[in-house]
Amino acid sequence: MVIDQLVKQILSKKNPCIMGIDPEWSKIPECYKHTAQSPPEAILAWAMDVIDTVADIVPAVKPQMAFFEVYGAEGVGVHQKVVQYAHSKGLVVVDDSKRNDIGNTAKAYAFAHLAKDGPINADFLTVSPFLGTDSIQPFVDTAVADGKGIFVLVKTSNPSSGEISEAVNDCGERVRDWLAGYVNSVGNSCTGKYGYSGIGAVVGATYQEEARQLRKIMKNNFFLVPGFGVQGGGAKDVVSCFNDDGLGAIVSSSRGILYHHLNVSDYDHSRAMYMHIVRAQTESMRDAVYCELRRAYRNMAY
Repeated sequence: MVIDQLVKQILSKKNPCIMGIDPEWSKIPECYKHTAQSPPEAILAWAMDVIDTVADIVPAVKPQMAFFEVYGAEGVGVHQKVVQYAHSKGLVVVDDSKRNDIGNTAKAYAFAHLAKDGPINADFLTVSPFLGTDSIQPFVDTAVADGKGIFVLVKTSNPSSGEISEAVNDCGERVRDWLAGYVNSVGNSCTGKYGYSGIGAVVGATYQEEARQLRKIMKNNFFLVPGFGVQGGGAKDVVSCFNDDGLGAIVSSSRGILYHHLNVSDYDHSRAMYMHIVRAQTESMRDAVYCELRRAYRNMAY
């Protein structure tokens, strides 16, 4: 099961932090833009370099589909190649595409993104739950059948997320808490050898108290934690997303790693220095989060 692969990677690398791959053309170093015939080709070269630079540090990468789709079919093809390349480096891949629909359409999305025989074949997929549970079931079915996983949006990191997640349903329960209970219940169908389920939740780093409450409901589910760095979440903020063993969550940063070179005054615009900055930022995030986890949880598993 891929959840066991993820936990094994975290344990061996002593790092629950992952890197998002969000190719924003205006921010990608100029040294990549003049070495390819098209932007998608340049993005592929850039993404492969980034993966090579951090593959021995991070347990997983998270390519964001939207930044590839803007280039049409060629961009989607690059997304597929990025997934394949990350796999070739032994990394778990979280496909951040936030898919969902009803009936056969949901089944088609699940096949395309998660199925072993599908064109993308990612390990995890982010899924929106707001069409109801019948719309999530095809993703759960595919994940269980092929040993994959999903992350259901429960409490996202954006400022207005509370408009939906904090709303109260007819039973007097917050939407986020109801979703957490659902994720926990469905997740029992695919628990790995480390005791964690392949059915997890997206829980933003910017909502520390809410994350603490959700952790109590979803004890055996992994959290995908966005919002670290540029969005305002810090190492102390993410601690409540974890269990006492220091597992149960992966913390994602994209812009804070990929585009930190824009804040470095002596950046010389070379490929070598850019990679040095990417690696240094990745290590800095790893060390900061690990330090806070060790301070909070004395009996961590790594």
